[in-house]
Amino acid sequence: MQYRRLGRSGLQVSQLSLGSWVTYHNQVDTGAAREMLAAAMDAGINFFDNAEAYAGGKSEVVMGEAIKSLKWPRLNYIVSTKFFWGLDREGNSANRKDTLNRKYLLHAIDGSLSRMGLDFIDLVYCHRPDPHTPIEETVWAMSDMISRGKALYWGTSEWSAADIRAAWDIADRHHLHKPVMEQPQYNLFHRKRVEEEYARLYQDIGLGLTTWSPLASGLLTGKYREGVPAGSRGAIESMGFLVKGLTDTAKNAAVAQLAGVAAELDCSLAQLAIAWAAHNPRVSTVITGASKLSQLHDNLGAMAVLPKLTPEVMTKIDLVSAPLTN
Repeated sequence: MQYRRLGRSGLQVSQLSLGSWVTYHNQVDTGAAREMLAAAMDAGINFFDNAEAYAGGKSEVVMGEAIKSLKWPRLNYIVSTKFFWGLDREGNSANRKDTLNRKYLLHAIDGSLSRMGLDFIDLVYCHRPDPHTPIEETVWAMSDMISRGKALYWGTSEWSAADIRAAWDIADRHHLHKPVMEQPQYNLFHRKRVEEEYARLYQDIGLGLTTWSPLASGLLTGKYREGVPAGSRGAIESMGFLVKGLTDTAKNAAVAQLAGVAAELDCSLAQLAIAWAAHNPRVSTVITGASKLSQLHDNLGAMAVLPKLTPEVMTKIDLVSAPLTN
């Protein structure tokens, strides 16, 4: 496993990381999570991604219990969480959901710490932008979270370049803790934000990336070329919004062509897609997901594919995928 700095911070994160969206609690219990976390750590992964909203907070519980049972030294692993959607969406408080106001954020970090059984979270993200709360209020709250020792670094997820820069400028002006990282979707079919919109932020403010969905929710595994298979992510009722994209005819035709490239490199489609995302030097870490140990091991094989991504191979991949990207 190779390691990269998280933006301009001194924190070293593994090039591949392991996330819990969809899987933890829904498909993976504490025992299975423990097994996969242990295998990931053995392979050199040191970053494990989570969010308050995943499985209504239960994903944090599963990860926390699994990590506690593994008895890892706290310095050896990095965990994250993300705030915006809240948990008790039926509550009678207007400050429970879809917000980044100070009251919600300072309650949210305490909830995550309790569910994960930790004294601090390494990385905390504003999970989406909040157009109804001044960015300045959010920046102060996130900075205070770090000053109070409840988190070490903060960042954003799916924010526009303009809002990230605004947040950074506010923090700089008031000598607050600045946003260090962004967590955007990044894969062969979703790349313009990372490659174009954020381009100036890498040099100007040293933005680091912890990217998600390298397999486009499974599309880039090839499993959806004949429809939605039983037991897949697309077959989960709560994931129904993904089906249209997963069964897109043009993209699945491109996936078939990419399978030929993968065969030439003697790797799986998933390994090719993950290696492609990790090949971008602006990406600090690629967050992978797995519902079983065999998937985790296959994903880890992407590290062996990276040296094979020559300029010629990258051009071949672009010819197939670039016309369909957004």
